[in-house]
Amino acid sequence: MNRQKSILSFFHKASPENKSSVQRRPPDSSVRQQDRNVTAAVNPPAPSVEDVRGTDTPPEKVPRQVLPASFASSGNGFAPKLFESIMHKFVKDCDSNGNGEKLCQRNRSSDDSFCKSSSPLCASSKGQHQEHEGAFQPMVKDTAVSLKAKANQLSVGPIEIDDDVVRPKTPGMQPLASHAKRSQDDESKFRSLMDSGKRVRFLEDSPSLNLTKKEAEVASRFEWLDPSRIRDASGRRPNDPLYDRTTLYIPPDVLKKMSASQKQYWSVKCKYMDVLLFFKVGKFYELYEMDAEIGHKELDWKITLSGVGKCRQVGISESGIDDAVQNLVARGYKVGRVEQLETSEEAKARGANSVIQRKLVQVITPSTTVEGNIGPDANHLLAIKEGSNNLENGSVVYGFAFVDCARLRFWVGSIDDDASCSALGALLMQVSPKEVIYESRGLCKGAQKALRKFSLHGPTTLQLTPVQSIADLANTEINDLVCSKEYFKRSSHSLDYVLSKVTHHEIAMSALGGLIDHLARLMLGDVLQDGDIYPYQVYKGCLKMDGQTLINLEIFGNNADGGKAGTLYNYLDNCVTSSGKRLLRNWICRPLKDAEGIKTRLDAVDDLMTRPEIVSHIAQHLRKLPDLELLLGRTKSSLQLSGPLLLPLLAKKILKQRVKVFGSLVKGLRTALSLLLLLQNEQPLTSSLMKVFKLPILTGSDGLDQFLCQFEAAVDSDFPNYQNHNVTDSDAETLTILAELLMEKAAQWFEVVHAINCIDVLRSFAVTSSFSPGSGHHRTLLLTGPNMGGKSTLLRATCLAVIMAQIGCYVPCENCVLSVVDIIFTRLGATDRIMTGESTFYIECTETASVLQNATQDSLVILDELGRGTSTFDGYAIAYAVFRHLIEKVNCRLLFATHYHPLTKEFASHPHVKMQHMACAFKSKSDSYFKCDEELVFLYRLASGASPESYGLQVALKAGIPENTVKVASKASQQMKKSIGTSFRSSEQRSEFSTLHEDWLKTLVSFSRIQDCKSFNEDDLDSLICLWYELKAAFGSGKQRC
Repeated sequence: MNRQKSILSFFHKASPENKSSVQRRPPDSSVRQQDRNVTAAVNPPAPSVEDVRGTDTPPEKVPRQVLPASFASSGNGFAPKLFESIMHKFVKDCDSNGNGEKLCQRNRSSDDSFCKSSSPLCASSKGQHQEHEGAFQPMVKDTAVSLKAKANQLSVGPIEIDDDVVRPKTPGMQPLASHAKRSQDDESKFRSLMDSGKRVRFLEDSPSLNLTKKEAEVASRFEWLDPSRIRDASGRRPNDPLYDRTTLYIPPDVLKKMSASQKQYWSVKCKYMDVLLFFKVGKFYELYEMDAEIGHKELDWKITLSGVGKCRQVGISESGIDDAVQNLVARGYKVGRVEQLETSEEAKARGANSVIQRKLVQVITPSTTVEGNIGPDANHLLAIKEGSNNLENGSVVYGFAFVDCARLRFWVGSIDDDASCSALGALLMQVSPKEVIYESRGLCKGAQKALRKFSLHGPTTLQLTPVQSIADLANTEINDLVCSKEYFKRSSHSLDYVLSKVTHHEIAMSALGGLIDHLARLMLGDVLQDGDIYPYQVYKGCLKMDGQTLINLEIFGNNADGGKAGTLYNYLDNCVTSSGKRLLRNWICRPLKDAEGIKTRLDAVDDLMTRPEIVSHIAQHLRKLPDLELLLGRTKSSLQLSGPLLLPLLAKKILKQRVKVFGSLVKGLRTALSLLLLLQNEQPLTSSLMKVFKLPILTGSDGLDQFLCQFEAAVDSDFPNYQNHNVTDSDAETLTILAELLMEKAAQWFEVVHAINCIDVLRSFAVTSSFSPGSGHHRTLLLTGPNMGGKSTLLRATCLAVIMAQIGCYVPCENCVLSVVDIIFTRLGATDRIMTGESTFYIECTETASVLQNATQDSLVILDELGRGTSTFDGYAIAYAVFRHLIEKVNCRLLFATHYHPLTKEFASHPHVKMQHMACAFKSKSDSYFKCDEELVFLYRLASGASPESYGLQVALKAGIPENTVKVASKASQQMKKSIGTSFRSSEQRSEFSTLHEDWLKTLVSFSRIQDCKSFNEDDLDSLICLWYELKAAFGSGKQRC
């Protein structure tokens, strides 16, 4: 009710004197007028986004008006616009006893600093105010009937949305919603009100409403922003499939009558509708209209209607802008800053009516931020382009390119994928991007499902950014653009070399073009010019694990809450540095397949474990290190003067930050070199470490040690207090020279940082490698046992042990002999995806199909309770067929957990299969003599042979099913066994002569009919070997019985 009252407070009566002054017009005239404007011209040439000049009458210095308490009185008018829905929160209560007036005076005085800055967007001269009155006709309705017509007009024609197209997930492009619970509740109630049926009924029940002329003017001034009228730059409505949410159509007559300062803002904002745009006015940064709503909801800033411009705005002083930007970026918003290029005195020197020149200099997004505490997770921005492989099996090719702006590194590659999008899932899990750019209508349904699915399993929330086209340019044009703009000019690899390492280089080039276009829009040309570019291959040279396997094994996030607790990454992560943690994640995603490389890492871990005092010294040095990767990237990017540094009002602040970065880098490199020099004196540790990574020359006249001493002396003399240095005009030149000289050996410094990261990870392995439970060996394991007995845990632990071994870490067991695994496949758990129309059994079959199509002899496959999602007979038949195919045709390493006990009879005598079960025991209750009343105790021990039962009734008791229900189930179970006892006994006899023996006997008979031995194939010979093994075993057992 409180919320309903607050909404009712917007529909208030106008005073009689104001009623008569309100101009009236036909209900649809504004709509028809706007339609004519769109048809006549679509966004006439606006002033340049980069530099807008003009003259303007200085705005009046009047206090910004706060809505009075009378604003909430009810009356006749029309329905408020959607963007006015929170105005009631900013009404000031000016009571009659004078206290309220004092409060309003204090508010006006507090806002006076904003007014003195003369907001160009929200203030103009009286003459201009009269112009706007003529340009914008207030929208006033007389009766409730016209109100209903207006409501129907707002909701006419439901917008058709293609559910298969992934919609944008960035907060700046979603309907406004606060992260605070209060705002979430408000939004849900507001949305329910805006349902067309409810809205019409609400208006019908309300009295006839009218707004005053002043309030109607506020609504009509920005009516082209109303959701019912908004269009993109091409004049398309939101229900158009090609609608571009990043642009805005401004009617030509509105743009023509704007002041020069207003044109400055809207000429930028109309091209960056997905960005919160801070507009610099004097010593303040301001957000307007829809951006002001976000500033209020997220940062609790007060919204005002300032000056005679009548726009909603919030603002903050320049001393707090950096924290505000970081807070908004942390909440997932894209934030831009329009800065002043000159002071007000410089503007006046050009003419009395000159407006201050301004320019968009920076756009920061969650995936491109380089400031603040980034932490151990890399910030990756990924662009994906889908193409057809022209094959009948439905395979798809994806080109991709991604960037880490903080480290100035680009990667380009391509993948061949199938309908399950397993390779795409592996890419998303390996890269773990903060944002994905893709063509809004250029991805198949499977890829869109994969994006939704894996966006929930990364360490951070994934933003999905659809664009109209990834790259409108041809590959040759993209290459020409790279050359003309001098992109990647400082890279150690040329673009042609990188593309030569990519299988499908054309589609990869298209993805790179889309990434370049996106970064250029975000004003990140420096990153493109200074970045290093590398080829990226998802599976080459490493143990192959698709995205679903990484999720099933809970490598980086657990299945309970998505956190790191209980994951392999959390278990292995004893790293000290952020860059070491990033390298550990990379090693886990891409375990080695080369046995020599694995042994090299293990030798280094061995040597570290034998020298615990050295491990302690390493940890002490690592704790003193900053994030050297990020500092090197920021120093490298400072070699070229970027846009913000060229601005006189920002130069001092940015220069101070760069002095701090450079000083921290020099001191950090000294700590790193000290650690490497310490380890060089330790043999044989040094020799084993040098096989893992490469080190540049550290000592001597050409060594990095002596080279770095010069920069330490320079920092101590020129920037002794580099953490908080008071910069002067000469510091810029000094810092530029020092940075250029230091970056002359950038390749060697990156080798030093990589060596430190490797040492950090290997030290972490040495700390972890102090645990040891059991051992085992066999190629195929058929595992049975009670529910909750630990079967799934054993399966997961086996896969994790393989991953640990192949990244060079000790395995938690007494002894492990392992052949290198090329691919890990998992079929675990019972889940469905209702929203994508996929049942539990369908998901089981999809994952199993991937195993059967791609598994090799060197693969490790774990299948947990295959076939449980369908009928008993169908499930058993599928489990039997899959199990037999894997052990006889593929011959991979297989762990198969099942409750289908006839399988243990079918394959009891198979030479490649070993039967084991998770042991359990029964604890008798003193007051019960029935087996179903005995308490089941899990021993969590792997025992030989097959389990006789799954003990489901006992587990049901543990789960809390009523005892009477379990007793009824026990009687039913006994009756079923009696009724089909014959079948059970015949099933038990299958161990002596199973279907396998039947096939072998048929093969032996067919052999007797073959005269040419060359006609034998490998399967026939395998069958003969198995039959020989069976006959030998049978002869031995018969001899013992005699």
